[in-house]
Amino acid sequence: MRGFILLAVFLISGCAVSDALLSRRGRMTRLWLGLSAGFAMMMWFPSLFAFFLRFTATAQYLGGALAVVLGVLAQALTGRLRSGRGRTPEQPAAQAGREPPLWLVVTLVLPFALLMGYLQYTHTLRPENGALYVGQSTYGDLNLHLGIATGLANASYPPEYTILPGARLGYPFLMDALSGSMYLLGTPLRWAFIVPGTLMSALVFWGYLMLCWRMTGRNGRATALAFVLMFLNGGLGFAYVLDQVGLDPSRLLACLNDFYKAPANLVDKNIRWVNVIVDMMLPQRTLLSGWVMVIPALWMLHEAVSSRESSRWFLMLGVWAGAMPMVHTHSFLALGLISAGVMGMSLVQAKRANRGRLLRGFLLYGGLAVALAAPQLLTWSVPQTLEGGSLRFQFNWVNWKNGGLIDEYFWFWIKNVGPVYLVLLPAALCARPRERWFAVGAALVWALAELVLFQPNVYDNNKLFYVAYMTLLPLAADYLVALYDRLRGLPGRRLLAGAFTVVCLLSGGLSVAREINSNYQLYDRNAVEASEWIRENTPADAVFLTSDNHNNAVSSLCGRKIVCGTASFLYYHGIDYSAQKEAERAMFERPAESAALYEQYAVDYVYVGSYERSNFALDEEALARKGPVVYQNDGVTIYAVSARAQASAEQEE
Repeated sequence: MRGFILLAVFLISGCAVSDALLSRRGRMTRLWLGLSAGFAMMMWFPSLFAFFLRFTATAQYLGGALAVVLGVLAQALTGRLRSGRGRTPEQPAAQAGREPPLWLVVTLVLPFALLMGYLQYTHTLRPENGALYVGQSTYGDLNLHLGIATGLANASYPPEYTILPGARLGYPFLMDALSGSMYLLGTPLRWAFIVPGTLMSALVFWGYLMLCWRMTGRNGRATALAFVLMFLNGGLGFAYVLDQVGLDPSRLLACLNDFYKAPANLVDKNIRWVNVIVDMMLPQRTLLSGWVMVIPALWMLHEAVSSRESSRWFLMLGVWAGAMPMVHTHSFLALGLISAGVMGMSLVQAKRANRGRLLRGFLLYGGLAVALAAPQLLTWSVPQTLEGGSLRFQFNWVNWKNGGLIDEYFWFWIKNVGPVYLVLLPAALCARPRERWFAVGAALVWALAELVLFQPNVYDNNKLFYVAYMTLLPLAADYLVALYDRLRGLPGRRLLAGAFTVVCLLSGGLSVAREINSNYQLYDRNAVEASEWIRENTPADAVFLTSDNHNNAVSSLCGRKIVCGTASFLYYHGIDYSAQKEAERAMFERPAESAALYEQYAVDYVYVGSYERSNFALDEEALARKGPVVYQNDGVTIYAVSARAQASAEQEE
């Protein structure tokens, strides 16, 4: 309960700040930005205190208190300023058109938010007969996020990887810290993920609708089209699935039932432009939180170059952007490039009288953002990227192999993005001047993602592409709606538009249907029972020797450190784990000869389950001589092998 109360405190405080600073804006705008600010504060404020107090309950309470103080101060100070200057909120008539109509929000945002809530519920540690189940997309990445959230409990800062003790956690971890805050205060781990994940998803949907409304010039049809093109994206992968359904109906069943056979993610066909709901927002929690930040940032940037109060927006934008690197580094980089494009174009095309104002605003924005972001980048992001040897050149993203292109360049993008890719350039060229500035910024992001890799996993550059795509889509939708209107009187116009829309959305729709249908056991009953014992009976800083399976109950469900985690996470984070990997095998297979390794890695417990028995030539007799069995069920045996673990076991007896 305390975790939910803390979340409510942050969200209410964020709304108080937004209400005070944006009193001249409509209620919908203030509420959307206020809730987004509340999440931003909850990701950051407890961690600020954790540098001095560890990630303890005290740090959580102080973070919440800071949020309350900011909310109260914002209300008090802006109230005085308004009364002193005679400023009052604009009348409803002045707000007309600034915000999308409520029916549009309800029609688009609510169904997608309910869909995401259902997927979060079914795909996050769903209990069934003592085991825990997930969906297709959360079978992998969820384990990393669980381990970060549970491992932060009472941890010192900067935190370390629980799956490789001694290695600094350079992966953007603040979204998981938010769930960790709730978990630390007693919220069940499952709900500490489901509730913020669902609310943040709703904010992404809502925020993107607000951004599209702004960038399409308040065009309802274009806003709706951009929205569905964004969240039901998927390209032409359906053609590979459906081309032989008439001859073999099982291909459709395979699409809806088999592991990663959905049409938006067919690696063997070089279809990599995955559906953003299924394969990005749902499993990739850092991207979800990054979009909660980057969409309001793009909206504020548009306001800054459009409003007479540009300095006010640039100031808020600088603080907002400066908080982004450890929420989601890719979104921060994409925002910086889009901002650079907008700045360059605006200074070239703006009237001379406005150039000085814009330049001062961009300098304020950039200076604040860099000052706040630099410590994060230098502490976490840059060392992990450079030391991991991740930074390198590669042309055309995932469409490059053995020194050449897999598919012809334009065909690769057409079949991945779909027909809408063909209108991105003409839409940008025909856009209004201010929106064209954003198109130039998006082009910078696209070009960088096409040429430079920042991580070992080439696929991860899509986190840059999608920010560029979401920026260009409102322009494309506006262009398509205008084209449709110009074709008035043409026979078959509606049929043509309908066919275009179906082709654009079919792969995404099938992929979402497949995800709804997916169900996989992630942790069996024995692992769940063992994890409950570990949480209740072992020290929070205990080190376990386990296998390196990705679904490691000790690290993910318990937050305990293990000697070496899976390469699926460590390799793609650019971390050298070779020594730990060799030590892990030696300690399992030659425990009698590995006393020095047990001492070096400070191993307290040895966990032996199905993965350990299948992955190693275990010498369990020698393990039994190293320490007593302190827990055992039908599939898991745990040995206490350190003096403190054995002393703890004796106290329990």
